[in-house]
Amino acid sequence: MRFGWRAISGPVLTAATLLLAMLLDRFVPSPSPAPFLVGIVALAGALSGLASAITSAAVAVIGVALFFLSRHGMSASAADLVRLGLLAITAAGTAGITGLMRERLLGTFAAERRSHATAARLSAALDQVDIGIVLLDAETRAEFVSRAFREYFAVPDEIADGKPPFIALMYHGRDTGAFELPEDELGIFIAQRMEMVRTGDATPINIALRTGEVLRFACAALPDGGRMLSYTPVTDLVRHTDAPARADYYRSLRDPAGRRLTRYLRVAE
Repeated sequence: MRFGWRAISGPVLTAATLLLAMLLDRFVPSPSPAPFLVGIVALAGALSGLASAITSAAVAVIGVALFFLSRHGMSASAADLVRLGLLAITAAGTAGITGLMRERLLGTFAAERRSHATAARLSAALDQVDIGIVLLDAETRAEFVSRAFREYFAVPDEIADGKPPFIALMYHGRDTGAFELPEDELGIFIAQRMEMVRTGDATPINIALRTGEVLRFACAALPDGGRMLSYTPVTDLVRHTDAPARADYYRSLRDPAGRRLTRYLRVAE
């Protein structure tokens, strides 16, 4: 047990309460301080843990025994002995429960702090790379949007930090003219991306931006039902064969079942 005001407050308060009860009992008959002592034991366990609570409980039992002896001498009644036994059981149980609960709560808080610290370090690390990362929950709301994604698609911080739906991010890219696509194909393009996210399709897709950059989009399904979306810059790998790559790219966007994709888009909205 570490010695500090928290550790010694329980035993000291218990002893002070017993001394005050004995002093008052000399002048005015007073009831047993046992119920109040149990509360002090609980307070000691909450403040400092199991060791302080057990010490307070031991002081309480010994003090109440002395209290009864000072009142009746060596001829303590059976009722006093019963009350003393009940106090010992109650004080020990209270000390164990409160002390262990405090240790458990402190362990939980420490684990949460470590988890938050790890998440903060991971978030800071992801913001340092040029790969756009978006983490979606099971309802496709963006729980995390990396700095690179915000820069690629000109997403303001107030939008990215507001946990927007993924379709809202797609519409933002459409409205800002981020995609290198004809306007009449943007609806099908957005529907395809939403369908990939909905099904967790991990097939990589190249996305050309009006800035001249090319991003390789990939979707990964997470165990909790969420999605991790990555946007890896592959401009140097694609642009040297730009003409055929663009032909394949545009062909991949054309879907004869465009009505089906449009239906998925309406559902996502």
